[in-house]
Amino acid sequence: MVRHRDLIATVLDRASDSARRLILPESALGFWTPTVERLWRRGLEGHDTTVLAGAAVVDAAGYDNVIVAISAGGSRILYLERMPVPGSMWQPWQPLFGGNAGAKSHIFANPVVTLGSSRVAVLICYEQLIVWPVLQSMLGGPDLIVAVGNGWWTKGTSIVAIQRASTAAWAKLFAKPLVFSFNN
Repeated sequence: MVRHRDLIATVLDRASDSARRLILPESALGFWTPTVERLWRRGLEGHDTTVLAGAAVVDAAGYDNVIVAISAGGSRILYLERMPVPGSMWQPWQPLFGGNAGAKSHIFANPVVTLGSSRVAVLICYEQLIVWPVLQSMLGGPDLIVAVGNGWWTKGTSIVAIQRASTAAWAKLFAKPLVFSFNN
């Protein structure tokens, strides 16, 4: 809880009249639970700020890698990851052996999400490196691209740089503004 309170304080410190929406990276919130939701909503009370942040929603079948939209007035799961990393995250063969499938894949879900009056294409980590999620999102006519990632584990590699370059190239090709949020 201390980490969440510190993160809320950092978000509020960065929020201003011109920056009312802040984007935190993939996995920034850890597990999304009712307790974490209440803590964030209470922490944002009195502020006209919406936070988009990565989290995991766990259930008996596995977990969803998501982006949550949180404000003092409420929260919602804004985006479900369409293509988690096969093998390390998404393991659809595991139920055959009594396990769960790890991260769930929502291949055809939510290519574009609505945030206020904007249509947003969200790309989480691996989705920035493969063609399908980008093209599917562009067919939905988004106003901008939000790319989040979790690059702490890639220290000493060029993986995050490649993700950034790939996503920037897609944004330029389709003439879309791009916002990045990575923890590395």
